[in-house]
Amino acid sequence: MTADLANEATDHTQGMERLLQAVQDLSLARSLADVQAIVRTSARELTGCDGASFVLRDNGYCYYADEDAIAPLWKGSRFPMDSCVSGWAMNHRESVVIPDIYNDERVPTDAYRPTFVKSMVMVPIRKLDPIGAIGNYWAFTRQPTDQEVFLLQALADSTSIAMENVALYSELEQRVRDRTLELEKANEEIHKLLITDELTGLNNRRGFYLRTEAALQAAHRQGSTCVLVFLDVDGLKTVNDEQGHDIGDGLLADVAAVLQSTLRQSDVLARVGGDEFCAFIIDPDCNTVRLRERICEGFDRFNDAHDRPYTLSASIGMVQVPVHTAETETVDELLARADELMYEEKKGKPDSRRPA
Repeated sequence: MTADLANEATDHTQGMERLLQAVQDLSLARSLADVQAIVRTSARELTGCDGASFVLRDNGYCYYADEDAIAPLWKGSRFPMDSCVSGWAMNHRESVVIPDIYNDERVPTDAYRPTFVKSMVMVPIRKLDPIGAIGNYWAFTRQPTDQEVFLLQALADSTSIAMENVALYSELEQRVRDRTLELEKANEEIHKLLITDELTGLNNRRGFYLRTEAALQAAHRQGSTCVLVFLDVDGLKTVNDEQGHDIGDGLLADVAAVLQSTLRQSDVLARVGGDEFCAFIIDPDCNTVRLRERICEGFDRFNDAHDRPYTLSASIGMVQVPVHTAETETVDELLARADELMYEEKKGKPDSRRPA
């Protein structure tokens, strides 16, 4: 008798130590898969059973999410809550001890007959509003002890806390992801505002420099010729003085629209000053004469198709950048050269372009 008591004390101590280890492992779990892996292993080790299952409550069904057993049980299967032992444990919020599955009406014997199971114990995960159940199974008829049921229920109670922590951790992770995405979008928006001209939606001077510097490097790598175009809109001051700045803003917006429709989407286009626009074009076959014609034709088509209180036109300076100088010339140098050429053209025009 003394030896039996000593063995029971030893089993109790070992069971509590294994339970403590499981509780510690569950406290570190960060996903439901982690919880399932810990529970399916710990449940078997706590009772020395031949199989263990991890069951989740799922909209009126018992979902057998995971298992660890000497032979397949029901992993991946769903059964109605009122037709399986795990459902009974959850519905009644208490453990179920079944020494002989063929002598208990709560057991759906047809589902158990193909398996090795002869005896079992099922405990709910969280007795108040259970969210699942843990089952232990034996391949022979036996009476699970009170100690085994206690240990299994203690594991289930710890599992419920771990699952709540996982849900909270997942929610916090999602909040962090959402917040990070919001910050990224905000930063993108701020960056866009920093490099975008508010009136026309084109690049501003800062954006033009950033994109053109990168395009110059790309042109050098690709061995491509490029062209910098500098445009000064004709007659903006007259329109502003005689018709108001709202009309003048409309003129600038129309110029931007014509340039966007005339040039390619890959070209760098910007409003770099009050009435000044620039374009940087990488094109090995770019012909500056034809490019000038295309821009002027774009203005003419717009003027013919739209009834505006002004006529679109611009003085244009173009600098072609040979491939061997694409790396050495700066954007400032190219702008200065193009500005000079534009000014030379502008000097040959009347002092002002009167509104139509």
